[in-house]
Amino acid sequence: MIEAGSTRGGRWLRERKLKLALWVAVVEGIVVAVSHDLTRWTVLVIGVIVLAFYVLAGRSMKWDVGRHLSWIAAASQAMALLVVLFAFIFEWIAIGIVAIIAIAALVYLFSDHRRT
Repeated sequence: MIEAGSTRGGRWLRERKLKLALWVAVVEGIVVAVSHDLTRWTVLVIGVIVLAFYVLAGRSMKWDVGRHLSWIAAASQAMALLVVLFAFIFEWIAIGIVAIIAIAALVYLFSDHRRT
């Protein structure tokens, strides 16, 4: 059944929008990982701008294709933001684990000095 107001391009995008958003997020992640010019802050700023555009204008667009394209952009940026946040959290967890191991090693070394 064809929805009223939908276009051929809009229907094509609607059927593939999640897959397209995932691929955009993957490509963006690879570009950010390889490029030294794009940082987490760049992804964060771009993500906030794109998500704000979708919330304020993209959802209410009359143009079917534009509405789906704005959804794809917003979803891919939301996924990229999640990757950045997880990387930040895991980085701090890794730093914490290294600090705990270092403290444990120092405690062991200083407690062992009486035996040598």
